[in-house]
Amino acid sequence: MMTRPPFDVQPVTLEGRLVRLEPLDVERHLAGLAEVGLEPSLWLYVVDRPATSDDLRRYLEGAEAERQAGRMLPFVTHERATGRPVGMSRYMSIEPAHRRLEIGHTWVAPAWQRRGFNAEAKLLMLTHAFESLGAHRVEFKTHARNEKARAGLLGIGATFEGTFRKHMLMPDGAFRDSAWYGIVDDDWPAVRERLEALVASHVQ
Repeated sequence: MMTRPPFDVQPVTLEGRLVRLEPLDVERHLAGLAEVGLEPSLWLYVVDRPATSDDLRRYLEGAEAERQAGRMLPFVTHERATGRPVGMSRYMSIEPAHRRLEIGHTWVAPAWQRRGFNAEAKLLMLTHAFESLGAHRVEFKTHARNEKARAGLLGIGATFEGTFRKHMLMPDGAFRDSAWYGIVDDDWPAVRERLEALVASHVQ
C-alpha cells in the first residue's frame, strides 16, 4: 500500500510569483484588508456582508475561531511585489478521514482581479492540498447565479457536480441555490497545467 503523508492541515505560508498566502492574523491583517475588502460587489453572493471595519473584524474573528477549532484554515492573499493584502481564501470542510477539503470564502479586491492573483492563489492551495497533504478531493461551491465564479471554476478544469437547492438563506431572506464543483487527484495534473499557464500569462 502506498505511503501517504498525514492529512494534517496546519498553518503554512504559500508563495508564488504574484502572491503570497499567509495564515490569517486578525490584528496584523485587519487594517490592510479593510482598505480593499469593503466593496459591496465582493459580498453579493455570500451570506457574510461586512460593510464596516468593525463588521470585517467580526468576520475575521469568526474565521480565526474556526481555525482554532480545526474546521478551517484562513489565508490572507498578499500582492508579492508590494506586500499589500488584496484578498482572502480558506481551506474549509476539512475531512482528514476521507482526505478531502473545500476551498472557499475566496475574494480578491477589484483592482487586483483579472491579473492572475486568484489563479495563483488557487494554484498554491491546490498544490499544497494534493502534493503536500495527499488530498484525494478538493471541492468548491458558489451561488448558482454567480456566473463569473462558475465559469472560472470550469476554466481551470473543475467538474460541475450538481446544485443544492435552497442550500443557504441569504441576508435579504432569499434562498441561495449552491452549485458544487470538484477536482480529484486524477484531475490534478491537467488542472495544474492550466493554472500554471494562466499565471504565466500574467507574469511579466
